[in-house]
Amino acid sequence: MAGGGGDVVLVTGATGNQGGAVAARLLADGWAVRALTRDPAGAAARRLADQGAEIVVGDLADPQSLDVAAKGVHGVFSVQRGALGYPPVPFADEVAWGRNVADAAARAGVRHVVHASAAGVGPAAPRALASKWEIEEYLRGSGLPVTILRPVSFMENYASPAFGVHTGTLASPFAADVAEQLIALDDIGAFVALAFADPARFAERTLAIAGDELRPAETARALSRATGRDIGHVQLPVDVVRAANEDFADAVAFVNERGGYGADLATARALHPGLMTFETWLERRGAALVAALFD
Repeated sequence: MAGGGGDVVLVTGATGNQGGAVAARLLADGWAVRALTRDPAGAAARRLADQGAEIVVGDLADPQSLDVAAKGVHGVFSVQRGALGYPPVPFADEVAWGRNVADAAARAGVRHVVHASAAGVGPAAPRALASKWEIEEYLRGSGLPVTILRPVSFMENYASPAFGVHTGTLASPFAADVAEQLIALDDIGAFVALAFADPARFAERTLAIAGDELRPAETARALSRATGRDIGHVQLPVDVVRAANEDFADAVAFVNERGGYGADLATARALHPGLMTFETWLERRGAALVAALFD
């Protein structure tokens, strides 16, 4: 189906990674975007305004501001930073924010909520993901037409100094035999747009989304090919990660024990045939982002 024909979608987290990608894709597909931000004068908000988004000031912790933002919209894209975000958000705050968005959507009579959760979420998940499970369950019980997307690791993570790529060695906490599933932020935006455009296909559906899966050594080789640099790989012990971020360490250990995130790549690609592999993402824009780490 085509885009929104001017119908309005409220995008929470619009100046963040996922929200920014979602807002850009919805605008490109013909939706009107109302971008929620606490900082309307910030560079990210100004870029969205230049692209045609309506900027609205609000805070996920302020239900009244969400009521104003949600008034008259067709749909809501819901995302909350959590314990694995930067800076980390306490469990109770993340859950409250997710509930606030759901409640505002319900009061506004929104026709479709698309919520970004995380791969691996479930009742047995570690604490870092348990907050996202609570939000999912709250949305399912809200009476709203809901689509829940569970993205895996972002390809863009490898354009961050956190994994040490700029040192010539990829330091990954994922086990050597575990294929880390990856998705590009642009493809998260594409899935959200698909869901809003085709609610008959996506409403009341929970879908893990991934575009590729690579073992850490395979990721290092792909980065080497794309940048023309010799990038090796070492496995970072989970206990070392734990010293810096216990929640992230628990999440990595959980994925390692499960042998991966478990997203069905074939199902995701059938829904979105243009889904990027890691190689494709590197060719299109990732290689330049990673190369900038060496400057």
